[in-house]
Formats: sequence, structure tokens, C-alpha cells
Amino acid sequence: MKRAIPIKALFLDIGGVLLTDGWDHQARQQAATNFQLELAEMEARHHLVFETYEEGKLTLEEYLGRVVFYQKRSFTRAQFRRFMFAQSQPYPEMIELVAQLKVRHGLKIAVVSNEARELNEYRIRKFKLDGLVDSFISSCFVHVRKPDADIFRLALDIAQVPARQVVYIENTPMFVEVASDLGIRSILHTDHRSTSAKLVSFGLQNDEGVIHEPS
Repeated sequence: MKRAIPIKALFLDIGGVLLTDGWDHQARQQAATNFQLELAEMEARHHLVFETYEEGKLTLEEYLGRVVFYQKRSFTRAQFRRFMFAQSQPYPEMIELVAQLKVRHGLKIAVVSNEARELNEYRIRKFKLDGLVDSFISSCFVHVRKPDADIFRLALDIAQVPARQVVYIENTPMFVEVASDLGIRSILHTDHRSTSAKLVSFGLQNDEGVIHEPS
């Protein structure tokens, strides 16, 4: 009987998996309402620079200067930054699940995420992700972003684990496809329960025992 290949590492997205998205359309929409900004203009300016921003080639201050503070405002940069950071909230069940699996199975944990530096660093500190994650392959640190397959190749090099021994948890279908094309077993994350069940199917059982797929 052929033996199953053991999983040695979990690759994870942050936004949509461990935490809410950091600065997505909904957060920008809320910012536009809160600060009485023209959303369409803000979105147009955001989309011109966001890839550069997430690749760590613009600072937060430069981003804000190009997207919000290109003209005089009735609020300060500090007020806007505080609003941006306050949008981040944890998914405690997912954080606990990953923590359990790391201890139970001796897994390496790596984040593979598209995030801008200041927001990424805030989220790591605020939610103590550095106590859970071994390596952060964040776009702002490595200057390449998903869906570029090189970010996954870099994660494999850093983790020193073959693709076939990695499971990747991600909530964006295209990024799941890119990782899968490299031989990384991937889970399209929608909720804690279904992801737990899929992890069990890969031999990664958490402390609660086997969780069956919901009917």
C-alpha cells in the first residue's frame, strides 16, 4: 500500500484567512464615507498605485500623499492612518486552528501575502502573528506579489520544504490555482469548519478530532 506523503508546512494568506482584509474596497468605501471623500476618485488613484504600494516600493506616507492628501483635507494623516489600522480584526478560530496544527504536527508555518509594509507590520504586532508564523513572505518584504508564481517559489525556498509536502490556505481562487500549478496542495478557504475538514483529509487533524464535511 502506497504511503501518504506527510505534510511538513502550512502556507497561509493573512487577509481573509487569519484576519480580515487590511485595506480592501469595503474598508476604502468606509473611509470615503467617514472622511467625506469622493469614492470614485479615491478608488481611481488607489488602483494606479496599489501594486507598487504592496510591493514595498511606496511608503504609507507616499501612498496617502498620492491617494488622499494630494489636496488639503479637514482631517490629519494621523487620523486617517488610525482609521486604516482599525479596520483589521482577527479570525480567532483560524488562528487557534493553525496554532494547534503547528504543535500537533510539528509544522512550519509561512505567510504568503500581498500587503503593504506599515499595515503588514502593524497586523503582525497587533495580533501577535510573529508568535505563530515562522516566515513572512509578504509582498512588501520580497517585492513580488501574487499572482506571480515566484512568491510561492520563494516561500518554498525559505521553508525548505518540497511543494508536495505543503498545504496552502487562501481565499482567492486564482491564487489557489497558481499554487496548485506548482504542486502545492491548496485549500480555497471560505470558513473555519470546511477548511478544518479539508485539512483532516490531508492528515492534519486538530485537537478537536476529526471534523467531517458539513452536509
